[in-house]
Amino acid sequence: MPTHVPVFIATTLLLAMLPGASQALMIRQVLEGGQRTLRGTLAGNASGFLLWSTAAAAGLSAVLLASPTAYAVLRIAGGIVLMILGVKTLRTALTTASTHPPRESGRSTGFAGGYVTGLITNLGNPKAGVFAVSVLPQFVTADGPVFLSTVALGALWALVSASWYMLLTWAVSRGRALVSRPAVLRGLSVTTGVVLLGLGAAVVAGV
Repeated sequence: MPTHVPVFIATTLLLAMLPGASQALMIRQVLEGGQRTLRGTLAGNASGFLLWSTAAAAGLSAVLLASPTAYAVLRIAGGIVLMILGVKTLRTALTTASTHPPRESGRSTGFAGGYVTGLITNLGNPKAGVFAVSVLPQFVTADGPVFLSTVALGALWALVSASWYMLLTWAVSRGRALVSRPAVLRGLSVTTGVVLLGLGAAVVAGV
């Protein structure tokens, strides 16, 4: 069975609270995607954590990290996705954010589109893979079913992260009256776009 669960919860919560691609993506979806897209993104991001932890339990992610070519392909693909999202966000901010606030219906890509975006963003984040391989096993005891314990911790990891992102997006959504002001909206959109673009470039460069 998993050990040190409270410490693991605290660790994954702090990890989720760190500014990064997932946070920027969630804020972008609140501003532009709509609630269905946001829910899909949350589900896709959580699924990524489950896949990483399952791969770690099966030893697949260790093989992936041991293969420079496979690791580089995954890293570059994830970085390109983030850069594309950043460019789209910046383009939207510079062309439409100054004239009208975002509406929940117009630009929504739906649950499926949000799910794919969240999943790819998560799987393209090498830090998640490193955490799954190097940190996650430290919370599993060798006395029990290691595979099931690792997967269970992965599910808890996904739940903790999803809970934080739900709280974050709820706070942003509650402040929608402020966010809907053209100047504030443009500033948030530009900031989010720059963050996504910069993070994507850093991931591609292997920083």
